[in-house]
Amino acid sequence: MGLKAFVIAGEPSGDKLGGALMSGLKSLTNISFDGVGGPLMQAQGLTSRFDMDELSVMGLAEILPKYRALKARINQTAQAVIDTQPDVLITIDSPDFCLRVAKLVKAASNIKTIHYVAPTVWAWRAGRAEKMAAHIDHVLALFPFEPPLMQAAGMCCDFVGHPVVAEPVASDAEAKAFRAFHRIDGPMILALPGSRKGEVSRLSARFGAALNAVAEQHPGLRVVVPCAAPVYEMVQTLSANWPGNPVLIAPGDPQKAAAFRAANVALAASGTVSLELAASATPMVIAHDMAWLSRQIIGRMLKVDSVTLVNLVAESRTVPEFIGANCVPSDIAKGLLQVLDDRSAQDEAMALTMQRLGRGGEDPGLRAARAVLAAL
Repeated sequence: MGLKAFVIAGEPSGDKLGGALMSGLKSLTNISFDGVGGPLMQAQGLTSRFDMDELSVMGLAEILPKYRALKARINQTAQAVIDTQPDVLITIDSPDFCLRVAKLVKAASNIKTIHYVAPTVWAWRAGRAEKMAAHIDHVLALFPFEPPLMQAAGMCCDFVGHPVVAEPVASDAEAKAFRAFHRIDGPMILALPGSRKGEVSRLSARFGAALNAVAEQHPGLRVVVPCAAPVYEMVQTLSANWPGNPVLIAPGDPQKAAAFRAANVALAASGTVSLELAASATPMVIAHDMAWLSRQIIGRMLKVDSVTLVNLVAESRTVPEFIGANCVPSDIAKGLLQVLDDRSAQDEAMALTMQRLGRGGEDPGLRAARAVLAAL
């Protein structure tokens, strides 16, 4: 007969986690899948009940017009789980959708529920874990400091490693070839102003001003800008007057990994990109700002003194951050110049971060699969 798993992901990052987890489960046991997922999960044998893109909505303004359709999908998906009675419901990230489905499933059955990606209760809104514990039995965590927080809220939890450790990284030879191809001899800064339009519009002028100040000290400076798909044209326009004759890397261009490896330092918006940079051993400066009201609200709720994952995982504060009111070009430039001058402290923190996230160990998808089977 074999096991039956109902698996739900709501966005591309979840599809990636789901694909790796399903591959791991298939290598360990006889299992069949039902649920909702994208191309990577479908490649592992899932026939998605509807297009995962329906769930990829961000923020209140985007969700409200689609609220009735989303609510109908929540009810439909929960009913499908209840009707098919799988051995386990595995929900992946996308808490607004996934946890509502899990709640309905738990109210009508005793199906085992596993949620992959712990909520960031260590950063803000600690109460989310207690709420989640009412309908989630087990959590698969990406960060080593998360299990005690989930266990305290009443759920079992395993740290299964972060997917960034399984991503391919460019070699020194590929980095050298990238520099040669683009005729970059001097210092190279990777600029990553974000993947959302709001971020890019708020940060691009400040990034440009900071890079100008660095270029005054380093006339041979070159700037390379890997772009996310939703903002490619916007970044093209807004970076046109940046210094260092910017090289734009289009979404999906295989040069991206080599660019990460070739840079002397990166200037990046806050987010998981800091882990991608650490995986490539590229030191960084983080600069970020948000809308005034969001800044006031989140600033009051934030429980940590750093928003950079490298700082948090390595338990150091070696990555300079310029957040909110401190996101000032002159200060950002000083941070970049300091890192260009001496990167040694960050090298240590980045290596420790990768080690703590599971580099050198078993693939995170396989670790997650083992944790699922142990929970069953």
